[in-house]
Amino acid sequence: MSLPHCRKLKKPIFLLLASMSLWGSKVYAQTEFSTNYLKIRIDQKGYITSFKNTTKKTSGEFSPADKPSPLLSLYSSSRKKYYLPTKAVYNKGKASLALFYANGSVATVKFEPQKMYFRLSLVSLTNRKEIDDIQWGPYHTTIDNLFGDVIGVARDTSAAVNYAIGALALNDATTGGKSTNIGDCAPFQYMIHSPDKKRFPLPADLKEGQLFAIGGDGKNDVAFYSHPEPYYRILYGNSADIDEKGRVSIVYHASDRRKGKTISFSLIPFLPTNKPNHIEVEPLPDVDYIGSKIALWGSPDSIALMTVIKNIVKAEGLPYPTVNGKWIKDPAAYLNDVATGGGNCDSVIAYTQRLGFKAVQWEHEPMFGIDRGNKGYIDGFSFEKKPLKYTDGNKSHKDFTDISNPLGVWAGFHTITTALRQGTKDVSPIPSKDLAYQVKRILAKAISPADTVIEVTDPTYLEEIASWEGHTEHLNMIKIGNEIIYYQGVSKTAPYRLQHVKRGYWKTIAGNHSQGDTIYKLQVSIGSGYDGIIPNMKLQDSVAMYYADMSKINGIYYHDWDGQEFLFNQGHGYYAVKRFHRQLFDRAAQHKLPDLRIMGATLSEGSWHYQSVWNVGGGTNMYDVKQRKWGSSTSEGKDLRDVAYANYFPATFGMNFQLTPSSKVADYEHIQAISIGAGATYQLHISKTSVEGCPQKDQIFAAIRTWENAKAANAFPNHIKTGLADPSKDWHLEAIDQNHWNLYPMYNGQKGKAIVLSRDVKGGY
Repeated sequence: MSLPHCRKLKKPIFLLLASMSLWGSKVYAQTEFSTNYLKIRIDQKGYITSFKNTTKKTSGEFSPADKPSPLLSLYSSSRKKYYLPTKAVYNKGKASLALFYANGSVATVKFEPQKMYFRLSLVSLTNRKEIDDIQWGPYHTTIDNLFGDVIGVARDTSAAVNYAIGALALNDATTGGKSTNIGDCAPFQYMIHSPDKKRFPLPADLKEGQLFAIGGDGKNDVAFYSHPEPYYRILYGNSADIDEKGRVSIVYHASDRRKGKTISFSLIPFLPTNKPNHIEVEPLPDVDYIGSKIALWGSPDSIALMTVIKNIVKAEGLPYPTVNGKWIKDPAAYLNDVATGGGNCDSVIAYTQRLGFKAVQWEHEPMFGIDRGNKGYIDGFSFEKKPLKYTDGNKSHKDFTDISNPLGVWAGFHTITTALRQGTKDVSPIPSKDLAYQVKRILAKAISPADTVIEVTDPTYLEEIASWEGHTEHLNMIKIGNEIIYYQGVSKTAPYRLQHVKRGYWKTIAGNHSQGDTIYKLQVSIGSGYDGIIPNMKLQDSVAMYYADMSKINGIYYHDWDGQEFLFNQGHGYYAVKRFHRQLFDRAAQHKLPDLRIMGATLSEGSWHYQSVWNVGGGTNMYDVKQRKWGSSTSEGKDLRDVAYANYFPATFGMNFQLTPSSKVADYEHIQAISIGAGATYQLHISKTSVEGCPQKDQIFAAIRTWENAKAANAFPNHIKTGLADPSKDWHLEAIDQNHWNLYPMYNGQKGKAIVLSRDVKGGY
């Protein structure tokens, strides 16, 4: 990759307009700090008043004149009020800023310029009694092109500007988004934003920043995506936000999680099928906002990911998973996977190798739910179970990976993440004490095993159907002692009695319970095969370690988190996602496993560092080869493409493109060209029957492999990718040797002039 020559780090520049002695430091009217690519100015009140590109002699101002950016905001949830800084004192010797607030608080912020970013960390905060959250920013910009809502970045990708400003959390306690986010999650919804006002002008009845509910009934995820218009932008976070002028702001925050609180939470709060539930959020004794830390950066957008963000990740010790020696965020490492179908696994590994793909999802098997009772021996302690079908004798999952892993092909399950199923160790017959709950109440009268009249002292929130997601009635459960009990509703007047009670539910044993015993209304997942109870944070840690142990025992290095949103259900949101993956990867490292390949049903600031791909959906919902369109049945393909691209993450075609008797090589060359040009991945759905029934299978496999080899070699410069991303164009690629390829534009089936591509070409990824 060709990068601009990096200038030496400039020392902080101090622009002294007025000063006074205070606390042994000086108050400056404004202070300037620089990295190799960005210069900022902080005024005497603690606001950033200037963002400038230092790579150009004349740079426009990226800080809006009407919206200076508070370096650090304080938030009181009890008062529902932000406190903004009123004065800033810079101590050059300690490289820190003292920020003063109207409530009497004083925050000490360590401010350390690095070559490519500024490191900001909260050292201390006085008078913090009512302050339960701190917020970095919002950092307002004039950029109105793309906003990375997941990781917090404002991007102008135009050739004329080519600049980005963003932030990254530098520890798990710091998460993307606003202090006001309920449950540490931004709502899943649409926002109106035109990425190019000339090409995509807004209709008169729409305004920048306007919010709309997703489509469908709130249960069918395909129907969520209901707006093909380019100015309807689906949201997967609010680490970046839009104002009424379409300008992008960046924000991160950290909470005092040592305190318990009750919230009313739903990820999709605007649909009746997902109306909010009340959750008593579990206190976490060691997780506070003191020590919260971010990197604030700015650079040319063309080098932002592979130079600046990569540097931050490595320098700060953030998660850095690799595949084939490449960081998973490197577009040259955007690998496609195989999803199995049909049941017979005879040729799965051979097919995967021929394609140049590196992972197999056992999609033909039932969704995997953990049972800690098997200690990770999913096929028996002697691997005696043989669920994978082969003509010459069935195999265990370990038998499969013993063959695939030495060939560099990982394999794994379509899982239900942390949902704990009926009949597993942590649920029945004796449920764990560490199951998550929504609320807890008190039993008003003792009950025997046969009693179905259960009285409570306080019915508040017990009328709610468990879980915000779908409100699955058969999962509406409480736990008393070692018994799980089903109920539906509660009487509206005293004595408050649970309705429609079923004792000894989910294979537990009905027992005697005393007056005054605690009743836990359990937090659950959703039905439709995802049925399960959510673990609390302690048990979630154990679940993560189970997955690592299971990976070690069975050689399984790929995991698909379907129901990834279950990690939000404790009320700790993106922090819970980070913690789960941290535990998983740390345990895997103890086992000396290769970096695990993670796929997920969603994408969040919590999973961005760990997650390799986002291959959800499929079919024409994602990409229609015949119509050459990102989502013809729904707008899912277009919506996820726009989110992924804005956040430097691979877009997806989902599970797709199964070979048929009529499959043609040209269609798969088109798929490969679009995927490389747009930075997308997919799961190729294959079965022995479908592959062997395709007359052009060998030519198709060879064509895909040629494109995969060239992609892995960084052979596609940016200007070529622009052409590849155009759905109206056709391409053909031929290998000259291991380091060179001829790329032909195709016109009515005929080759145009060859474009010679070379390994690691300048201007490539």
